[in-house]
Amino acid sequence: MATTTSPSSHTWKFFRAGGFDQVRIDSGEDIACLHQLDQKLWVALSCPVKGLEFDVKTLEMLDTDKDGRVRAPEILTATKWVSSVLKDTDVLLKSSSALPLSAINDSTPEGKTLLSSAKEILKNLGKANAIEISIDDTSNTEKIFAQTQFNGDGIIPAECGDDAATRSVITDVISCLGSQTDRSGQPGINQATADRFFTELQAFADWNAKAEADAAATMPLGDKTPAAWASFKTIRAKTDDYFARCRLASFDQRALAALNRQESEYLAIAAQDLTITSAEVAAFPLARVEADKPLPLIQGLNPAWADAIATFVAQVVKPLLGDKTALTEAEWHAVTSKFAPYEAWLGAKAGFAVEKLGLARVREILAGPFKPAIDALLARDKALEPEVNAIAAVDKLVRLNRDLFKLLNNYVSFRDFYSKKDKATFQAGTLYLDQRSCDLCIRIEDMGKHAVMAPLSRAYLAVCECSRKLTGEKMTIAAAFTGGDSDNLMVGRNGLFYDRKGDDWDATIIKIVENPISVRQAFFSPYKRVMRLIEEQIHKRLAVADAQSTQKLLATAQTVNDVALKGAEAVQPAPQAPPPPPPPPKKIDIGVVAALGVAVGGITAALGAFLQVFFGLGIWMPLGIIAIILLISGPSMAIAWLKLRQRNLGPLLDANGWAVNAKARLNISFGASLTGVAALPPGSQRDLTDKYADNESGKYKLMAVIALLVALYLSWHYGLLHKAGLRMLPKSTWMQHHDATGVGK
Repeated sequence: MATTTSPSSHTWKFFRAGGFDQVRIDSGEDIACLHQLDQKLWVALSCPVKGLEFDVKTLEMLDTDKDGRVRAPEILTATKWVSSVLKDTDVLLKSSSALPLSAINDSTPEGKTLLSSAKEILKNLGKANAIEISIDDTSNTEKIFAQTQFNGDGIIPAECGDDAATRSVITDVISCLGSQTDRSGQPGINQATADRFFTELQAFADWNAKAEADAAATMPLGDKTPAAWASFKTIRAKTDDYFARCRLASFDQRALAALNRQESEYLAIAAQDLTITSAEVAAFPLARVEADKPLPLIQGLNPAWADAIATFVAQVVKPLLGDKTALTEAEWHAVTSKFAPYEAWLGAKAGFAVEKLGLARVREILAGPFKPAIDALLARDKALEPEVNAIAAVDKLVRLNRDLFKLLNNYVSFRDFYSKKDKATFQAGTLYLDQRSCDLCIRIEDMGKHAVMAPLSRAYLAVCECSRKLTGEKMTIAAAFTGGDSDNLMVGRNGLFYDRKGDDWDATIIKIVENPISVRQAFFSPYKRVMRLIEEQIHKRLAVADAQSTQKLLATAQTVNDVALKGAEAVQPAPQAPPPPPPPPKKIDIGVVAALGVAVGGITAALGAFLQVFFGLGIWMPLGIIAIILLISGPSMAIAWLKLRQRNLGPLLDANGWAVNAKARLNISFGASLTGVAALPPGSQRDLTDKYADNESGKYKLMAVIALLVALYLSWHYGLLHKAGLRMLPKSTWMQHHDATGVGK
């Protein structure tokens, strides 16, 4: 369905949130006229069926093409339909799980059918006098149809049969071809299964009739033919192989040794644990091969085939040829030709599915009136299909009565999200971590897609793996931190996540998407980075010093140990060599001295220039301090401010299968409301005494630095620094006046 471009006859109301205008859906008329609203003004055009805090069955019902997405045309189809079957669409605004029967529009044929079906449902549930119908009433179809044999789904259980014989045949159908599940939850059969069953019956009966029509040829041994055929089939390939070898030996005697297998092959199997039925023995010929030699049936047989040959002789040779001790090739061909009609008949076998019933039962069913009876039962059930479909429509209507208004406020607009009166459908719950509660927590269904889209949201995200040990459930969420700082957020930290049902989950950070959290955090970030850099350098230097001191200590200990060992071994102490003369003192490198002088001079000049400019500000020196602070923190604050203005919900939802149609911003003020930072409750009493508090020396040092700056300022202002020799500093206003008037000399 394309977006409408014609002017809407309906007057719409909009509210502004997230940096764009969103439609207000405040009345049933708004819902009924939704098809007139240009889809460019919708916040979303598609949402996933799964992964939302919303009734999955309702979303699956709306997803008519079953592609796992609820698209805008499907939303419009639902709003048009529900508006046509209700008297007043304002009833949808209540979002009640129960729908009054009086709200159904029975002035239309469809509405009349819906009302009739709703009453039928209530009647089957024992609520014939009820004036409303709820989702609990419509969702349990097994309970609705438990007392009815026919329910319009085209499936009949065995209990639907009018007599025991018909019920028995339906049971036979299920045993041969399987079953379908009836709406009542019982196994049954449909028309296709019934037709196939009777087709199989007829095919099996006809196939057996062919054998009976030419029994003399097809059944050479009567009812013993199947068993005789089985024994013949067992040795057929091996016997054909034996006579072929004998013909080859008759053609050329030189092949005789090879046809009987080589001696080395016998030696190989003789070296093993020999069993008569071993595969190696069974692979040898049935008997020793010689030119034109008959097959011995008693003596000289391959022991692995002795039992099979004995069965063949008893079931085939003796009944057809009489007592034989050997079988010529001509006699073998005669036996094979005897079984040829039977083999051809078996090859045309039909009705496999019903063979288990036996020929007698097959013919009994075919001879009875069961096919017309079963067809009549299926037709009777099918006749109720419109009424049953209406029952499904009642379930749809009741669900939309409860869910449609909420869905529109989380689809056409994000009213629930931006008004904060209720959580949005995409908000999975609340994460508690690092003395904060994060309300914007979104399930992650596709980690790969989320990894690509999440940074585009410009939000600080903590990807957490959540689990419940009691149930073994797991899920992954992305929690947006929009308040506080990131100093104590790192991979591996644990928190507690509460889902929308109130169940608690263990949560562990597995990934962090870095972005600014607030302008306040950005202000302090340069100083924190410098402090971290200094701390890292100090740690590195201390680690090197510690390693060096440890090596020296170990070397000293080793020297002492060596000296002690030598002293214990020696009777007289060995003469000590005179200590080496001290190394001559290193000469001072003139170049190094010059370089140091240049460096010190540069530093002094830079410091002097800075002080000259700084003290030149006069009474504006406090503004200079502020300017220095802004020079340090300003860039990071500006970058943070720009990124916070770009913070966008869309990429997070798009990664989960949404099609967000607007730039749903998470600006600074709204974002701050999504994360609660720990604060003492109003009226709390605080005891500020902390016996384990940190040393206050840092505070005193800061006070000393401030006092020093004040002293320097006063010294400059009254000319003390100038008199002390720092004549490169500009004179203060007081000094200039002093010099001009001579006051105070």
